[in-house]
Amino acid sequence: MNKEKVFFILDELEKIYHNEAVSPELGHDDPLDGLILTVLSQNTNDKNRDAAYTKLKTLYPTWNDVAEAGREKLEAAVRSAGLAHTKAGRIINILKILHEDFGEYSLDQLANKKSGEVREYLRALPGVGAKTVACVMLFDMKLPAFPVDTHVTRVSKRVGVAPEDTSPENISQFYESVVPIPRCLGGHVNIIAHGRTVCTARNPKCEECVLAKKCNFFAEHF
Repeated sequence: MNKEKVFFILDELEKIYHNEAVSPELGHDDPLDGLILTVLSQNTNDKNRDAAYTKLKTLYPTWNDVAEAGREKLEAAVRSAGLAHTKAGRIINILKILHEDFGEYSLDQLANKKSGEVREYLRALPGVGAKTVACVMLFDMKLPAFPVDTHVTRVSKRVGVAPEDTSPENISQFYESVVPIPRCLGGHVNIIAHGRTVCTARNPKCEECVLAKKCNFFAEHF
């Protein structure tokens, strides 16, 4: 993996998007809100995720309400996010585990634990993968992490941070090992912004991309 290109990406994109300077506030007061939102985001887009989350919280304002609603009602509430049966089941199971472990429907008691312990605990929850864990840690718990979604994966591989066969989880681990903690949140958001607007999956705007001068994909195709 290429550490130099990581900082090339971070530095060049910060000049355009400025999210490291702004430090966008993207988290929730209770990390559990962020966890459930991220579970709903799996295999769908932001619009459908947000619609499902808004409906869920409108119908059932507290996580206690959600836990008591039952699977059928939860499926109806989150249907717009897709895979409603699976996601409702995961939400129910997560809430059950949290109540058994902490006596409440909350992740607040994880706040005093070390990053490694937090990651291990979240990763063991049903349906919670590495990206979900990293999102909750970074956005909702202000802990060091670098989530890698499809945009971060695409930009990283095209520029040459990681080989094509590298998994998103391994790319995430590499970013976390080299990126200073204060740059993680803004850097992550900058790369996503670039992946959505310039380094798109189809028809990337390579000729106007600030990363082109050191980008493997650009060198191969132009």
